[in-house]
Amino acid sequence: MIRRLSRRAFVSSVAALVSSFGAFWPSGASNAQQPQSPRRIAVLLVAFSSQSREVLALREGLRDAGYTEGRDVALEWHSAEGDYARVPSLVADIMRSNPDVVLVENTLAVSAMKRATSTIPIVIAVAADPVGSGLVDSLARPGGNVTGLSMMMPDLVSKRLQLLHEFLPRLKRVGVLRDPSLPWHAKAVKDLLASAKSMAIEVTVMPAEKPADFDRAFSALRRHRVQALYVLDNAFIDVQRETIMEFATQSRLPVTYGARSWVEYGALFSYSADFSEMFRRAAGYVDKIFKGANPGDLPIEQPRKFELVVNLKTAQALGVKIPESILVQADEVIK
Repeated sequence: MIRRLSRRAFVSSVAALVSSFGAFWPSGASNAQQPQSPRRIAVLLVAFSSQSREVLALREGLRDAGYTEGRDVALEWHSAEGDYARVPSLVADIMRSNPDVVLVENTLAVSAMKRATSTIPIVIAVAADPVGSGLVDSLARPGGNVTGLSMMMPDLVSKRLQLLHEFLPRLKRVGVLRDPSLPWHAKAVKDLLASAKSMAIEVTVMPAEKPADFDRAFSALRRHRVQALYVLDNAFIDVQRETIMEFATQSRLPVTYGARSWVEYGALFSYSADFSEMFRRAAGYVDKIFKGANPGDLPIEQPRKFELVVNLKTAQALGVKIPESILVQADEVIK
């Protein structure tokens, strides 16, 4: 005899059966959560490319901290390509996307980002003088929503001039290119002049904040018969590298800059903080913020590593004999 169950009885039986299996089912399965969306990091670049070795170190730093792109974090790239005029629109784009944290390279870009938000955490990868620029209250306790790394060290400016003097022992006259729109350039020039005085070196400082300024600057440097060119780091000046190096080549002037890319292009040497290391360490700040740290409580740190890169081919072309003491110090010699 076949016993037929009513629809209601059938549903009740199935429900009871499912309930009875609950005792044997893994405890976490019934409460399994859907995967969370990746944390979003907006990266605002001015002088660096998203594909530069320095910025790629940021990705390495995130991986070292245990984050996988696409799963745990999503990087959103915003690049001004050396044009400060583009920064406000990039900041507006970032504000519309409302990321979890913003990582910024360049002092003026940090300032623009801070004016736009007091709530989104901002991590500085590279900035010259966060305190002097009014970005933070102090290095030990930044306050607000900004933290990260600073490269503003008087010794760094002086060391580059000292190295230039070691390359050129008879150096008496140095030309300096600076951007007058940057407050930290004024501080760097002050430190540079103090160091030059102790070395009995005459310094000619020429401002340049737009392309039209270079003809006047170059003419003045020729009149002062400078023997070398010291270029202060800046996103705008970095974009003008070809123009500056063309003048230096025609005038047979050794050039020093703060980034190795200029040495690859023909500058005599660069000496600076290791920017790759700074971007890698910036990832550590992002990690701490994701874990609940208040950016205003995270002390701003200084560079730990510095990089000296020398162009041997340029030295030979200029008739500069590189001292053995320099070659021993060099992290890289381009031949």
